[in-house]
Amino acid sequence: MYILGISAFYHDSAACIVFNDEIVVAAQEERFTRIKNDADFPEKAIGYCLQEAGITMDNISYVVFYEKPFLKFERIIETYITSAPFGFTSFIKAIPLWIKQKLFQKKAILSSLATFAESKGFNKRKLLFSEHHQAHAASAFYPSPFNEALVLCVDGVGEWATTTIWIGKKNELTLKKEIKFPHSVGLLYTAFTYYLGFKVNCDEYKVMGLAPYGEPKYANIILKELVDLKPDGSFRLNMHYFDYTSGLKMVNNRFCKLFGQPVRAKEAEITPFHMDLAASIQTVTEKIMLTMVTYFSNLYMLTNLCLAGGVALNCVINGKILTQTPIKQLWVQPAAGDAGGALGAALTATYQYIGFERKEKEGSGDDMKLSHLGPQFSSEQVASLLSKASIPFKQYQREDFIDKVAEALENGKVIGWFNGRMEYGPRALGCRSIIADCRLPEMQSHLNKKIKFRESFRPFAPAILRDKLSSFYNLDQCSPYMLLVADVNHDEKIVPKAGLHYFEQQQHAYSKLPAVTHVDYTSRIQTVGVENGLFYELIDTFYARTGCPAIINTSFNLRDEPIVCTPEDALNCFLRSDMDILAIENIIVYKEDIIVTDVPGSST
Repeated sequence: MYILGISAFYHDSAACIVFNDEIVVAAQEERFTRIKNDADFPEKAIGYCLQEAGITMDNISYVVFYEKPFLKFERIIETYITSAPFGFTSFIKAIPLWIKQKLFQKKAILSSLATFAESKGFNKRKLLFSEHHQAHAASAFYPSPFNEALVLCVDGVGEWATTTIWIGKKNELTLKKEIKFPHSVGLLYTAFTYYLGFKVNCDEYKVMGLAPYGEPKYANIILKELVDLKPDGSFRLNMHYFDYTSGLKMVNNRFCKLFGQPVRAKEAEITPFHMDLAASIQTVTEKIMLTMVTYFSNLYMLTNLCLAGGVALNCVINGKILTQTPIKQLWVQPAAGDAGGALGAALTATYQYIGFERKEKEGSGDDMKLSHLGPQFSSEQVASLLSKASIPFKQYQREDFIDKVAEALENGKVIGWFNGRMEYGPRALGCRSIIADCRLPEMQSHLNKKIKFRESFRPFAPAILRDKLSSFYNLDQCSPYMLLVADVNHDEKIVPKAGLHYFEQQQHAYSKLPAVTHVDYTSRIQTVGVENGLFYELIDTFYARTGCPAIINTSFNLRDEPIVCTPEDALNCFLRSDMDILAIENIIVYKEDIIVTDVPGSST
């Protein structure tokens, strides 16, 4: 039985297909349209999923949308009524759009699905709707390696819910606790993202990356004035300081007055004040999450935890959950944000509507197939593209290809790595990655300035051989999805002299893996094993050559662009950056050999 899951119309649309209990294919719309966080109906993603599964819409038993539009509309109307007479400007902007495009989403969805149907049209009885947080919970628990677990979903807002706590057991997901809009950890963090001059619903991870440069000097003010935190982790926000319920901004003038500065202008200088504020909201968010997890873990006597929702992408918090709460095993849905709602919607129908029996989990593995669920391309397709573009290339046998790339890494080259099926979710996990030698202290700055064209403070992650993890990091759990931050082992730390300036801090080597060690002696870890195929072979070969079991792994894209999907996207990105080498399937392109740079089929 084929189930098609869809998320759309808010942030990062996606589609996936589940066959019985197998996740067959999943992809985000942005990868095909090249519009970052594309929220439109995922027509291209649906088309790809059907093609990859080898079926048509007529083979689909049910289509499941990841939230209930009428419930969300109810929340919006009630919020405006409660806020009246404030919020009129926002009201007249939002309501016509909702009435025209979003309120009657069922009709729009059916119309779009009909274009894929080969018969008379799409049967509307096949269309189901899950609730937003129900989809998050399903995406977190059902693919996890656990038979029973505490499930925590935390994001901005779904229909009404912003935080939900569930118990997952076999087929069942039972809701135990719910916090409703406008009280939201996700929106609190987003408010500070906005205040710090970053893009909301997009750049929250920049706040997380900036936080270690500052001190949490304002944490007590936040807890005193903005957040009322209870011993069970429940909370209420003081809406006196926020504008997102009735206005067009996240915060108001009272918020700015509280902290003594206006909203930072985009691209303006980042000062110690901004670093301290980032550290403060990160500390407060950690306190909320750790309090909540500890309370409910003790209450229900569960030490397995599953996470989903946008806040679950805060990997610093995830790492601290393992060290500062009773949780022993943590599993985070790799597509934890709205894109993962498509998968959660499909799994909700599979296990709760249809009643397909969930298999007993016997080991530590999950059902996500390493999140390698997107398109893949053959060497023949790559060679054809390069030949048409008059791009010189060299094709190798597998072993020689790996050795050439490892040698280039050892020689300090920056490489665009493209292999196998594209990842589902926001992290590049060794299929659409930019890779480099993490032993070089200057590599972090070089990648940010010359390759990614982004802020200099942004950290990079190591992809490290799983059996070498304990040699460098204090982490006793695998992290295949790059969603856990861990401390560098004490004997690997290199302590700088006191009083370094912000920019001097960035240039200091904090460990023997300096390009992937942040200023607080942590790294965002990706563990790599034999199941990672060619990517594992590359790191293992690099280790044999250098004695270093890790490399830098960052997403194959430039600033404000989605991760590359096709060979055309990869070549175009490669040509517009200072990457030295493009390693794509078993083919290598050397930048120094290129004369012609016209890329047929380029989408940018």
